[in-house]
Amino acid sequence: MEFRQLRYFLAVAEHLHFTDAATHLGIAQPPLSQQILKLEREIGTALFIRYPRRVELTEAGRLFRERARRIVEDAQQALAEAQNAGRGETGRLLLGFAGSTVFHPMVAMTMQQYRHAYGRVSISCEESNSSLLLDKVAERQLDAALVRMPLNCRDLIVEPLVDEAMLAVLPASHRLNRRRRIDLADLGNDPFILFPRSIGPDLYDSIIGACREAGFAPSLGMESPQISSAANLVSAGFGVAVVPASIRQVQVEGVSYHPLQGKPLSTGIALIHRQREKSPTVLNFVRIVRKQRQASRQGVP
Repeated sequence: MEFRQLRYFLAVAEHLHFTDAATHLGIAQPPLSQQILKLEREIGTALFIRYPRRVELTEAGRLFRERARRIVEDAQQALAEAQNAGRGETGRLLLGFAGSTVFHPMVAMTMQQYRHAYGRVSISCEESNSSLLLDKVAERQLDAALVRMPLNCRDLIVEPLVDEAMLAVLPASHRLNRRRRIDLADLGNDPFILFPRSIGPDLYDSIIGACREAGFAPSLGMESPQISSAANLVSAGFGVAVVPASIRQVQVEGVSYHPLQGKPLSTGIALIHRQREKSPTVLNFVRIVRKQRQASRQGVP
């Protein structure tokens, strides 16, 4: 039994006329009649009662019509689902986030754009530090991840999303909290709150390097579990910190944020994914990231 025979049978069962069914199918009438006869021989019983100007379903034909209709509908649905999956319109995306990235509005905009375009894709999110996310993408535990740069991403592909300045965070009682801008050298005598180097070694080293270029080796005080929690420790009086500008969206009382004077200290957010990626859902997300990056560079809101 061939799938086209089911389609031919259903067309005749609908029109109850071989010529009309052939016209509907876009084929000649003789081949249609031959295929129906072949189907009836294979089943071993007649499906139609043939009259000079019309046909009528037999009891076997009426039963077969219901089964054949389900098979054709299921096949059409399977075809549509396979096509949607092939275009990345359905499926699943396992996405990682470094904790400090979620505060930047570009990350939210990127997710909104992806959800708008591919609303039937199921997204599973995992929050962790950039170093661990790097390993999980490389080991195929995650499809891709938004991480904090700079970061040695080894052989993974890096798709930059947005760059941002680093800001100084001072407690309300700090002697410099009324200044709009802070020279990093003026903080040489303050204890610094830094995140563990293991969660972002390149960014950690860039902060230490900037302090040394400013003429001092920072005195390391309380360690912040994550970049995003540094402001809370500043508020508690444990020292000062240098954080990405988007962290100031965290509403922490008793702190102030200040741009840094002199040589800029910056960080970035990027999407990392594996080389030669073939997953349509991942490739679609990469395209959204690239689109958002380009729009941001062009000043498009």
